[in-house]
Amino acid sequence: MTDQNAEPDQFFLEKYGLSSSALESTLGRVLGKKIDYADLFFEYATSEFLSLEEGIVKKLSKDISQGVGVRAIAAEKTGYAYSDEITVDHLLTAAKTARYIAAEGKERPAVSIQAPTAPALNLYPVERPPIDVPTTEKVKLLREIDQIARAYDPRIKKVMASFSSEQRITLIVTSDGLAVGDVQPLMRLNVACIAEEGSNRQSGSFGGGGRSEYEFFFESPDFESGDNKKRYEQYTYEAARQAILNLSAVDAPAGAMEVVLGPGWPGILLHEAIGHGLEADFNRKKTSAFTGKLGQRVASDLCTIIDDGTIPNRRGSLNCDDEGTPTGRTVLIENGILKNYLQDRLNAKLMGMPLTGNGRRESYAHSPMPRMTNTFMLSGDSTQDEILRSVKKGIYAVSFGGGQVDITSGKFVFSASEAYLIENGKIGAPVKGATLIGNGPDVLTKVTMVGNDMALDSGIGTCGKDGQSVPVGVGLPTIKISEMTVGGTA
Repeated sequence: MTDQNAEPDQFFLEKYGLSSSALESTLGRVLGKKIDYADLFFEYATSEFLSLEEGIVKKLSKDISQGVGVRAIAAEKTGYAYSDEITVDHLLTAAKTARYIAAEGKERPAVSIQAPTAPALNLYPVERPPIDVPTTEKVKLLREIDQIARAYDPRIKKVMASFSSEQRITLIVTSDGLAVGDVQPLMRLNVACIAEEGSNRQSGSFGGGGRSEYEFFFESPDFESGDNKKRYEQYTYEAARQAILNLSAVDAPAGAMEVVLGPGWPGILLHEAIGHGLEADFNRKKTSAFTGKLGQRVASDLCTIIDDGTIPNRRGSLNCDDEGTPTGRTVLIENGILKNYLQDRLNAKLMGMPLTGNGRRESYAHSPMPRMTNTFMLSGDSTQDEILRSVKKGIYAVSFGGGQVDITSGKFVFSASEAYLIENGKIGAPVKGATLIGNGPDVLTKVTMVGNDMALDSGIGTCGKDGQSVPVGVGLPTIKISEMTVGGTA
């Protein structure tokens, strides 16, 4: 039996009988006189998902995914082919197909692959992957969550809890001679509650996770502040609290007003409304609202925005991206000035810019493209109290649900899942049905106060782009936006 904890190159060699000569031959088959670059992406992933509803296990699934993707790049053209069977014959067939799609040409001399190397970083040194934890332990945890939520308030009528885990092993081999692999654990716990009071029915949800040991959920991160609840208990109480809170929510007002965004998860607005527009492919193709604005002011001088894939154990972090490039810390906007775009190999070369370690793909069946990792705004000098006291009339948005964004124009619409009125500097009644409507680049210029309380989200983010989903992180300090359009019903 193949050891899934072995080094990636050893794992694929033992499991599929691959050799360096076979990989060199495959890359040689891809390369032609019109092909600039080629790579192979091997992946073996095991995943598990289980959910509990009404105290009963509603779903339990375990999956194994394996395959290899072959990419050929010729100038701006990319050929990509993949196979879910990892054999020399299937590799060669995929190689021929990828080359044909990109540009046909005569083969070049075979590639010489260097000895496989481990990533320079080790951001998630997990000894027991969450995927290896017995399912019975996870079911026990979900049942305890169900009991805690129902005990919170008799108005909690329905509880749904789920746990997902994954172990992803990758190996990237390139025509430059690079061979680098990674073993990536990932887990997420989510709790959703529905509260009822008469005909009034409201929901609340919370969750978290990352690239850590299963025991992460049993730690008490806020012990010093006096809250010694374990993480899974905190998640449960937050979901139940939000559902009960929304029972008393009033209709949200509508119109242009001041808006305060809370720390942490509200950074999803930053991710969607601004982050995607800073990905290199949109800017190379001149379809982003930020195209051609490097070195120009695009935000308030209070705004410094970072993408950092090197934060230990975070959901959006990676030792190396899906092209084998080490991840890094990229300053996107510094004191309001646009400094960088997020790059993958193809766009960095075509734009003449350095790699940033943001080439990501959902799986072996997808070609990589520029994607965010953990994207956040740095803290400022104001306290949250100072920011709230400065607002005469507005909305304080603590958490968000879904949203839509147009990359070209930067226009967005987000729905708030927890929000409050602010009246004369004080937090008022909770509101329901609040949507925030705006334009990403425009919103940045209207940031007038930035808090000193930057926080990353709890580890729940998943980003979609061109049909691909990847795990990400977001973060934000409390910020004040001088004016936004709020959609409501009042």
